[in-house]
Amino acid sequence: MGAFMFFVLCSLIGNVASAEMTLEPDRPFLRVQLFDSAVLKCCFRNGAKDFTWMKHISRNSQMTPVILSESVIQSYFEPNGTQCGQLTLNEVQLNDTGFYQCLFNKSKVLTHGTYLQVFKPMEKTINLSEKTKNKILTAEGVLLLLCVIIPSVSLLFKSNSQNRLEIKKTKQEEENIYQGLNLEDCGTTYDQIERSQAQSQYQDVCNTVEEKEEILLEKP
Repeated sequence: MGAFMFFVLCSLIGNVASAEMTLEPDRPFLRVQLFDSAVLKCCFRNGAKDFTWMKHISRNSQMTPVILSESVIQSYFEPNGTQCGQLTLNEVQLNDTGFYQCLFNKSKVLTHGTYLQVFKPMEKTINLSEKTKNKILTAEGVLLLLCVIIPSVSLLFKSNSQNRLEIKKTKQEEENIYQGLNLEDCGTTYDQIERSQAQSQYQDVCNTVEEKEEILLEKP
């Protein structure tokens, strides 16, 4: 008898444990543009339908119930055995930014919650179409290419002109060195120099012989 009661109690405890509510993970962050729609969900298992959507106000860190209206709609559905509460905010405003959670009224349990951020897009100072933007980008690319090519081409032409000037200068210097110099004249002048040197040697020998004869003749 005692063993039977123990088995019954264990089965009851198991049923109670299996019937406990479990929370499903919520979406932690949602960012929505101004005047768009935002859909928030809190999902759970084995829970009651009596829950209230709560919003945390960042100024004083207090929770306030979400006021339902035409733009704020609350719904409930069960997909694949999971219970979900859904909160739809149509045409969100900047003051809708906050942390939203589901509060179960009986157990006072809060779901993990989702932080909703409403942002205002930056206004364009100059409203240009995509076609105009593409044209501007193409023109910028062409100008950048010209800024790179033109200096390099000018430097190339400058270096070529300098090389030509240097070659011309060296040619002029070589022409100035050999200007007015004839090979035939060089040969005749060379012959004249050799002849003059030979004649001077023979003339010296004759002069010495004549001087000796004069000296001998003077002696009686």
